[in-house]
Amino acid sequence: MKETVGNVQYASLLYDFYGGLLREKQLEIMDLYHEDNLSLSEIAEELGMTRQAVHYTLKKAESSLEKYEEVLGLIRRYDENSRRAKEAEGLINETLAGLDDNSIEKEKLTRVLDIIEEITE
Repeated sequence: MKETVGNVQYASLLYDFYGGLLREKQLEIMDLYHEDNLSLSEIAEELGMTRQAVHYTLKKAESSLEKYEEVLGLIRRYDENSRRAKEAEGLINETLAGLDDNSIEKEKLTRVLDIIEEITE
């Protein structure tokens, strides 16, 4: 997964999945960096820290998040499930194209597509 998205995007995904497991200060800095898009200098100024301390805390938090992913694999599973859902949607859409507009099968398959969309949001 990390190879398919940029490092900052991957760190944001890690934060989304595992951020609640961080220490309070790490969570605060990750939130300011990834959610509020503040620079390290802006975070340092806001929190009364040095830029270097913010950088260190951010890197330590990201390292912790990567370890959580190595053990739990939630992002990897999410990515795989998303890929499978897209594949299922494609197969259903192919089947729908060959059905009569008023058929019960078309109605059921359309509902399945709705469920897949709800699950993958």
